[in-house]
Amino acid sequence: MRDAARLRSSELRRNGTAEPSTSSDQHERAALVGLITGPSRQFDPEHSLDELTGLASAAGAVVILRMTQERGRPDAATFLGRGKIETLAAACDEVRADMVIFDNELTPAQLRNLEKALDRKVVDRTQLILDIFSRRARTREGKLQVELAQLKYLMPRLVGSATALSRLGGGIGTRGPGETKLETDRRRIRHRISVISKEIETVRQRRSQLRERRHKAAVPTVALVGYTNAGKTTLFNSLTGGSAVVSDALFVTLDPLVRKVRLPDRRELLVSDTVGFIERLPHSLVAAFRATLEEVVGADLLLHVIDASTPERERQMAAVRNVLSEVGAESVPMVAVFNKCDRLDQGERGRLRALYAGALCVSAVTGEGREELISAMEAQLALDTARVTLEFSTGDDQTHGRIAQLYRIGRILRHVTTEGRVSIEAELPRRLVDRFRDAAVELS
Repeated sequence: MRDAARLRSSELRRNGTAEPSTSSDQHERAALVGLITGPSRQFDPEHSLDELTGLASAAGAVVILRMTQERGRPDAATFLGRGKIETLAAACDEVRADMVIFDNELTPAQLRNLEKALDRKVVDRTQLILDIFSRRARTREGKLQVELAQLKYLMPRLVGSATALSRLGGGIGTRGPGETKLETDRRRIRHRISVISKEIETVRQRRSQLRERRHKAAVPTVALVGYTNAGKTTLFNSLTGGSAVVSDALFVTLDPLVRKVRLPDRRELLVSDTVGFIERLPHSLVAAFRATLEEVVGADLLLHVIDASTPERERQMAAVRNVLSEVGAESVPMVAVFNKCDRLDQGERGRLRALYAGALCVSAVTGEGREELISAMEAQLALDTARVTLEFSTGDDQTHGRIAQLYRIGRILRHVTTEGRVSIEAELPRRLVDRFRDAAVELS
C-alpha cells in the first residue's frame, strides 16, 4: 500500500454535485493532496481532505481533483515520491488545475521543488489558513495579527523567491499584508514584524486593563470556544439576541465579539465569541492571536461548543483542548455544549449523554436547550458566592452608590428600609465580599 493512492477528478462532493460547471472558471481550480504517514493513520484521511475542501472553498477555490499517497515518511526534498509527483503533474494537466494545495505544512525547499516539478502554484495548509484569515479580518487588530503571522511564515521562504515576490500576486496564497509582502528584503520585514509586535503588545495591555476593569466591576465573562464551524456564532446570537454574521463556512468569525446578557435573576454577564480552532492550527497564528486568546484565559467560564452531528467530534474536541492548553486556558472552568442536536435522533442523543456526563445537548438554530444552558451558566458562575446581610445608614452620602453597586454585582434576596437603616440580604461573588466587610452583619 506504499503507493496506494486514490485519484479522483471531479470528486468534490459539495452538496452532492459533480464536476464544477463552467462557472468554476471564475475561481481558481485546485487539486488537493494528502500524505498518509504514521500519525495520519489515527484518523480517516478522507475526512481530512473533506476539511481541506472546506478551507479551499472558504478561500474561493473550486476543487477538481483529490489525491492521497501512503508512505512511511515525507520525502525531504519533494514531500511526495517521484512517481507520485509525475502522476499528480499529469492529472493536473488533464483537469487544468491552477494550483495544488497540500494538507500539510511544507518546508521552504519542498515548496520550491514542488512548484518546479508541477509547474504551477503550490500552497500548503498553513498558507491556505493564513489566506482565509487575511480575507476575513475586519478590525485593525485582526489585520495586524494576521499580518504578523503571514510575515513570520514568509521569512524563511524568501530564499529563491525574489522574482515572484517582487510583483503583486493574485489569487489564493498570494494575498499579503499589503506592501510589506511585496518586499523580499529581510531587514524591512524584520522591521515590520517589530512594529506590528509592539502594536499587538499595546492591544494586549489594553485588553488586560479592560479585563481588570470588568473584574473590579464583578461582571462575569463567558467565552465560547470550539472547532471552526461548530455553531458558536449562532449560539452567541441565541444567547445575546445579537445579529453577528453567521455562515456555513470555516473561519467566518475572526474578530472577537462581546455582548451583555441579563440572567433571569437580573444579574448580568458578558459573553464573547472567539475565533474557531482547527486541527494543526499554525503555531504562528496561535502566537499572533495570543492577545485575543487571552480573553479566553481571563474568562470565568468557557462554553466548549461541539458539533454533535459530525463523526469527527472526538478529533475536533481534542484539537480544541490542545489549543486551550497551548494558550494556558486548560484550568478555566468549562462546560461541554453539544450543538446541532436537532440533527440527531433520540438514540444518538442518549448515547451522547451517556458518553459525556454533564454535557448539554442544544440546537442554536431551533433554540432547544437554551434555558438549560443558561441555568448551567448560572450554576457555574454561582459556585463561588456568599450570602451576606448588610446594613447601611440612610444618612451616609455613599449609601446610594454602594447599594446601586450591590444590585449590579449581586443577587438581592431582601431589601428592607426602617428607621434610617437599610438592611439588604444578598448573594455576592465571594471575592468581592471584602468591599462590603464594614457593612456586613452576617456572612455565610
